[in-house]
Amino acid sequence: MSDSTRKSASHYAIGNKNPNLPFHPAVRAGDFIFVSGQVPKDENNNMISGTIEEETLATLKTIARVIAHEGATLSDVVRITTYLEDTRDFGRYNKAFLEGIGDAVLARTTVEAKAVINTKIEMDAIVYKPLPAGK
Repeated sequence: MSDSTRKSASHYAIGNKNPNLPFHPAVRAGDFIFVSGQVPKDENNNMISGTIEEETLATLKTIARVIAHEGATLSDVVRITTYLEDTRDFGRYNKAFLEGIGDAVLARTTVEAKAVINTKIEMDAIVYKPLPAGK
């Protein structure tokens, strides 16, 4: 991690930044991890295109991979905002979300967003994962 991605021992970037974008996949700030908008991608960072159910589950897996760098899991997520391309997908998305999020106790907002391009869904998240003692 370069010095430009670390503001302090408890404030730093997480994950590999796309050089074409002005933000990082996630940022640790104390005991919280703020995850930028994620889309459905596989473990090789290739876009996944499918049903809303498939894209919902894949997006949650993308978030899980990002936060795993800090030892966090989806059960540590405290807030998710979901951006749907089409709100008519809400019922099917909601069912897949419940399946994919596991035992997380979280707040969630879902909105329709026309800026979601080449995907049916995008999600950002806030995670509560206290820093290990001494960090």
